[in-house]
Amino acid sequence: MTWPTQQGTFEAGDITLQSGARLPSARLSWKTHGTLSPARDNVIIYPTSYGAQHPDLEWLIGPDKVLDPQRWFIVIPDMFGNGRSSSPSDTDDYPTLVTIHDNVQTQRRALTELFGIDRIACVYGWSMGALQAYHWAALFPDRVDRIVVNCGVARTSVHNQIFLRSLMATLEAAPQHIGNGRFSAEPRAAKRAFGRIYAAWALSQDFYRAGLHLADGPAPNLGAPDLETFLKTDWEDRFGARPAANLYAQLRTWDAADIAANDLYDGDLTAALRAIQARVLLMPGATDLYFRTADNQAELPFLANATLRPIPSIWGHRAGNPVANPTDMLFIQNEVRAHLAQ
Repeated sequence: MTWPTQQGTFEAGDITLQSGARLPSARLSWKTHGTLSPARDNVIIYPTSYGAQHPDLEWLIGPDKVLDPQRWFIVIPDMFGNGRSSSPSDTDDYPTLVTIHDNVQTQRRALTELFGIDRIACVYGWSMGALQAYHWAALFPDRVDRIVVNCGVARTSVHNQIFLRSLMATLEAAPQHIGNGRFSAEPRAAKRAFGRIYAAWALSQDFYRAGLHLADGPAPNLGAPDLETFLKTDWEDRFGARPAANLYAQLRTWDAADIAANDLYDGDLTAALRAIQARVLLMPGATDLYFRTADNQAELPFLANATLRPIPSIWGHRAGNPVANPTDMLFIQNEVRAHLAQ
């Protein structure tokens, strides 16, 4: 079964960022699935996650999947720094910090100028995509009807920042690092270490205890014959394929994520949460080590219309992106479709 798709690049020109720095000749890559309704009232934004590009997200789209392109016009904007939109790998003077706020402001421009879209039915995001969903709701409270925060938070926690800065330090320790997240050549050994650190965080202790990374573990599993193969194929190869400068830039974006860090809220997180008018589905992974259920529980009292539905899974952060896990996929599909029906 097929449905209409489009893709292209929004030429945003020179952008002045939150920091005051300039992103010259900014480009925002995008792809759409489905048909925009005459009233332009069926728009779902589906932002990319860390290191991901829009083809990595499309598995979740389909009439029998989480996001139905026969009902919704689904727009996937590629986040700055991911190698498709403006990134250090293709922009010599890429700024030190491009924030989630900078991404979302440019996404809004693109939707308005390309499609005449002014109102959003839902922003669905996992991980860094969830950070963007939260920003959409806080920055444009009267234009967003719903958001799905799948394994994400309103402000990056200190514990999560420690993980992110350990990854930055790993890349900075490479002899190829020439400062400010730039490299004279790809730091292959550092990216190998980077991938192995990531593997410890993305899946839970319970997941590994059950042997779900191995083919001889209980189904479903990730199918590796042994631990070393798993670390190489699932983690080293994945991050090894991405330019280190892009990985580093998106770490900085993630580290600085905060819906209140702007002129609207002046750092007041409670005020930013209270300003959100969208119906919010908070869907943390029950064993996620990045974005804890406790973080969303702390946000919940300040949201006017929100539901907390943890994913009951031992797959850690990857419970929210269950490519290989039909049980978690079904949980997410049921919760999201019920949310979209409200």
